[in-house]
Amino acid sequence: MATHNELGEKGEKFAVKYLQDNGYEILERNYRFLKSEVDIIAKKQDVLIVVEVKTRSTNYFGSPQDFVNPKKIKLLVTAIDNYIIEKDLDIEVQFDIIALIKKRGEFKIEHFKNAFLHF
Repeated sequence: MATHNELGEKGEKFAVKYLQDNGYEILERNYRFLKSEVDIIAKKQDVLIVVEVKTRSTNYFGSPQDFVNPKKIKLLVTAIDNYIIEKDLDIEVQFDIIALIKKRGEFKIEHFKNAFLHF
């Protein structure tokens, strides 16, 4: 596995643990629909939380969350629309970004709730 893939997988595992520690129920990991992959689908209270995890080893080229572009947002929305239909859900949906930077073996985490409202 390429180094960046390993870093991404470690970042996702760290994000799952962070969410669980903060009261989120993890429903799915790496949910795929057509050309899209949703990193984490979780639930907290009566809200379905869609989480895009971005992990980087440096912020030299920009913050991790800056790499979630309009095309990615469109793909995530399409995938979640399908998930909701597939599971026959009637639930509020929130899109979050968890941005991680790994420095000196430690992850620095930022959780952006309702992140797509800012695009």
